[in-house]
Order: sequence, then structure tokens, then C-alpha cells
Amino acid sequence: MIIAVDGPTASGKGTIAKALAAHFGVPHLDTGLLYRAVGYHCARTGGDVNDPAAATAACAFPESLLAEPELRSEATGGLASRVSVHPQVRAALLERQRAFARQPGGAVLDGRDIGTVIAPEAKVKLFVTASVAARAMRRWNEMRERGEDHTLAGIEADLHRRDERDRTRAEAPLVAAPDAILLDTSALGRDAAIARAIALAEQALRAH
Repeated sequence: MIIAVDGPTASGKGTIAKALAAHFGVPHLDTGLLYRAVGYHCARTGGDVNDPAAATAACAFPESLLAEPELRSEATGGLASRVSVHPQVRAALLERQRAFARQPGGAVLDGRDIGTVIAPEAKVKLFVTASVAARAMRRWNEMRERGEDHTLAGIEADLHRRDERDRTRAEAPLVAAPDAILLDTSALGRDAAIARAIALAEQALRAH
């Protein structure tokens, strides 16, 4: 059983994916964290995230880096969006993600191309979205809790830029799979969004 959860930044897909994994008792992979690690490792070692060769070399980041709190920062999110446009980076991380998805017992993966590229055979595909305004407010609150000083307008502008990069890149653009179930969380709180996602997933599994 593979559950694919795709969607743009701050749509709630990560929270939903973790909850689905806990509900169904399977492991979870935040694939965006891999790209954040590549971007962070590239920049930290003096590489240019806009250079395909430097970004690809950074795919050999140490596994311990995935526990680095800085990966969750707004700045690292921007780096991840920039390295993810390189086809070489996506190819380097492809098999790692597919192996996780196809492990015995199943898995939940969240990202931007799970249902379209990584695991198109997934039995459940959710595309989680929300308005830019709602997503910016969530991200702003998250940043405030972490002690990061960002303006709401700045975060909203950054989300627009990331969405544009993600949707227009040549390789694996952010797009809902034809058979994905759309879940708009703009007006939903955390618990309501999770409950709705679980209900949709169970319904999809029953249909298989």
C-alpha cells in the first residue's frame, strides 16, 4: 500500500502525510527534506545551487544531515526549490525515493511528484492545496514559533516564486496526477484536514 501526498509548500501535506502514516502503521518519507538537504549541503560547502553539477554533487550529503534543524528554515526551503529544478538532482534522488515507496508493507510519501513520477502506482493519491494567503499565514506562524523574523508579505512573495518554479520546471513539475483526489485545506484547521485526508484515503483503499 503506497499513499502519495503531493502539493505546494505550506499546504499541510507534510502534517497530513505523517498522520496518514501513523493511522495506517506504515513509514513516512518527507521527500522535500531530501531536496532541502541537497540545497543546504551545496550552499554550506561553497557550491552554487543554480549550478547543476554542484547541486548534483551535493546529493551525496551525509545521512546525519537529515536531522539538522536548519533544514526546516525558510532560507533552506528556498535553496531546495532552486536545486529541485535540475534534472540531474531529481534523477539522483529518484531511486532512493522509489525504494522507500516499494518497501514491504507500504509507505506514505509526500512531495511534489510522488503520484506522477515516484509512485504512479500508488493506491491512494492526494493532492493537497490551499490559497497562497492561507499558506503564507501558516508559514509565518511557523517561522515566528521558531524565532525567525520574516514579514507576511515577504513569505507570500516567496511562495509565489516557489510555486512558479515548481509548476514550470521541465522535469517533474508540480501537477496533480489525473487520478489524484484534491483536498483544499484553505479553510480547514489541522485536525479537520487530517480527518478529511484519512476519510478520503480509506475510501480510496476500499475502492481498490
